[in-house]
Amino acid sequence: MELIDLSHNVFDGLITYKGLPAPIICDFLSREDSKPRYEEGTSFQIGRINMVANTGTYIDCPFHRYEDGRDLSHLHLREVANIPGIVIRTELQAIGPEVFQNHDVKGKAVLVHTGWSKHWNTEAYFSDHPFLTEEAALWLRDQGAALVGIDSHNIDDTAGNRRPVHTILLGAEILIVEHLTCLAEIPTVDFLFTSVPPKVEGMGTFPVRAFATISL
Repeated sequence: MELIDLSHNVFDGLITYKGLPAPIICDFLSREDSKPRYEEGTSFQIGRINMVANTGTYIDCPFHRYEDGRDLSHLHLREVANIPGIVIRTELQAIGPEVFQNHDVKGKAVLVHTGWSKHWNTEAYFSDHPFLTEEAALWLRDQGAALVGIDSHNIDDTAGNRRPVHTILLGAEILIVEHLTCLAEIPTVDFLFTSVPPKVEGMGTFPVRAFATISL
């Protein structure tokens, strides 16, 4: 099998979403400071990171949108690991249901490849980005998609304050993965998708190491 990484790197100072702070990554205990604690020639580094949950490539679960929704600690591994996947490729900005209608999405991780990840970590990434319409979210919900991901700044249109796609999908227990990358490197079908977050109570979003598993 081949594993294809679909995640962006997280680094000190990265801006994932304008208005949210960048992560601060530093030493809690540096190698130099650790040396007196151990035998000669032995040292360790203990890192520290201060970040908001919406950093890098991340997953949203129901608690992100709904106070009574399931948080990260209540996700089952079967919901985030080895999900049969399908890639939908489009150059549209407003992605409607017609883009999905000729595809079987039931029980699948539906990954929307727009190519927008080429703008990652640039000013262009934040405006005029591709997004799903409310009608597309309703169609994906009604057709039984298991998870929906996109290689764009947001799965919703950020030109306004409504977030119907998050509302519809998370309300139906359909997980969302945003800020994917490298979707051009995986086939349209015949792969498994994994995006496992840590089991954190009281949080609805967290970075993931998303990847596709392809049988050779």
